Amino acid sequence: MITDPDRTPLARGFFDRPVLEVAPDLLGRTLVRDSDDGPIELRLTEVEAYDGPRDPGSHAYRGKTRRNASMFGPPGHAYVYFIYGMWFSLNLVCGPPDTASGVLLRAGEVTRGHDLVRKRRLSAQKDKELAKGPARLATGLDIDRGLDGTDLCGADSVLSVLHGSPAAPDQVQNGPRTGVGGDGAHQPWRFWITGDPTVSPFRAHTRRRRAT
Repeated sequence: MITDPDRTPLARGFFDRPVLEVAPDLLGRTLVRDSDDGPIELRLTEVEAYDGPRDPGSHAYRGKTRRNASMFGPPGHAYVYFIYGMWFSLNLVCGPPDTASGVLLRAGEVTRGHDLVRKRRLSAQKDKELAKGPARLATGLDIDRGLDGTDLCGADSVLSVLHGSPAAPDQVQNGPRTGVGGDGAHQPWRFWITGDPTVSPFRAHTRRRRAT
């Protein structure tokens, strides 16, 4: 039997590496979401690395909580969090257990299941906007906290990453992460495919004011 190497799911060993190795290596890979309505596939074009307790920009910087517990689990699992009381974001856990490092999936190109994504992303005027930004990506793929802790390497998982066609090193750029402030603001740990129209615009951190 002949199998397509591009359709081979990534094994756990892929994720069991330093996060700064995994993050750029995810670009060009295919994220698969088997939703209740049907399969959706996304070519990853933009990601950000978060290096656990050593990274002031990471949710794990101040230690383990009920919210971020999945980050401390085995590699190859999903960490899904709720932000600003409105949106979900999807991260892939990397490194050995208790390392608490992960890669935020910021953007991608929908390659399968366009109609399913469009139903959830009614404000998108063009296909390139369907998953352009982490909240849009999660919304389009029907990602919520119910998927937190999902094993991407498990058999018949509703989330997985296929080998795909990884981006060549000369296609990858990196720079500061979007919206990260403080001591983690200048780490060049955002990676994207050069010139890809689905990559989200960079936004520097702005301090949110509390309502009075």
